Amino acid sequence: MVALPVTVSPTIAAIEAAVEAAESRDFDRVIRGSSIGHPCERHLWYRFRWAHLPEQFDGRKLRLFHTGHAEEARMVAWLRMAGVEVEDVDPETGEQWEVVAVDGHFKGHTDGKLTGVMEAPVVQHLLECKTHNAKSFEQLKKYGVEVAKPEHVAQMQGYMHLLGLTRAFYLAKHKDTDELYAERIHYNAAQGAALIAKAERIKDANSAPVRVSDDPNYFMCKAFNCASYGVCHGSCFALRNCRTCLHSTPINDGQWYCQRHEKELSTADQKAGCPTHLFLPSLVPGEQIDADEQSETVIYRLGDGSEWIDGPKEA
Repeated sequence: MVALPVTVSPTIAAIEAAVEAAESRDFDRVIRGSSIGHPCERHLWYRFRWAHLPEQFDGRKLRLFHTGHAEEARMVAWLRMAGVEVEDVDPETGEQWEVVAVDGHFKGHTDGKLTGVMEAPVVQHLLECKTHNAKSFEQLKKYGVEVAKPEHVAQMQGYMHLLGLTRAFYLAKHKDTDELYAERIHYNAAQGAALIAKAERIKDANSAPVRVSDDPNYFMCKAFNCASYGVCHGSCFALRNCRTCLHSTPINDGQWYCQRHEKELSTADQKAGCPTHLFLPSLVPGEQIDADEQSETVIYRLGDGSEWIDGPKEA
């Protein structure tokens, strides 16, 4: 008997499409506290400057994210059942706790603050809840969060630094077995300050920071499918928008300003760009060899030896 072909249920396909449509990823307007621990500062700068499209996820991956968020609420409920006092909402805003720094260009959201953990009942802790797959959970138990998940530690250190807390409570859950793991993290003032300084550097930089590796085959760049690979190691031009333009500057309150047109830029303005856009030189896959201030043009020699002129375009 001939086997029937495997088909995808049209209902499942519709679910995936609906999830993807509802969660269409947009550019991050700020440097995220959850990503500040990423080891490649250059990648974070590309994201902040909207050099490439935001990473897109399929429906299955997005549903995994949703599950993780839903599990955080369950973990908070379990803490409360155990008698721990959890403040998961900022009473002043009625919303999740938010940290803001670097003139409004760095933001993050915490899972809350808690008091009454059995290990140190009187000390207020930052709360960070995470779910892990089997491999990640075993690594966490074996090595601890500082080794197994340094980006999570960086997130907590940055938040403790900005909230004035001295301890964090890291609560992790195994996705398959519901096993729990907890670890208390001590505030490290030097690390916390260094992370905010890192965000400041990213905000202020007019050229791409150094790569985590100049080897295009480096595992973190290629094997991990870095979203910045094309503009970093490849020959891709960055996207045209105000954030990739040398005329724009991040200013106070998370806003951006255009020196060329002497105006503040709305988010819509930033996405649209304008005909007088000129790339930041490090966002062009070539070497700058000349410039003409009067005509507002910059000449580059590209990797293939050809010359390319960047300048005003017709509207």
